[in-house]
Amino acid sequence: MRFFLISDNIDTLMGMRLSGIEGIVVHTPEEVAAALDRAMAMEDVGVVLMTDHAVKLCREKVYEYKLTRAQPLIVEIPDRHASSGISETISEYLQSAVGIKI
Repeated sequence: MRFFLISDNIDTLMGMRLSGIEGIVVHTPEEVAAALDRAMAMEDVGVVLMTDHAVKLCREKVYEYKLTRAQPLIVEIPDRHASSGISETISEYLQSAVGIKI
């Protein structure tokens, strides 16, 4: 099992490559969707890491995969521009998944 990164900036990709994680840099919603489809089809990938901005570009597709697929796990990570808004992300996920607004 390996990790795969979908990032919107080269700095995050270079940092992850230093730890042995391969990935791709994307800039448009279409590129994010194609990269996510490709990563989800890879049999040896267990965790797909996505930067905050990449998730925002293709949020519906990301949540669709999160709700319908057990593997690989999609994990949203902050990048160099992100603030720590994890509670907002969790709240949005719960609201879209269950219909509960916290």
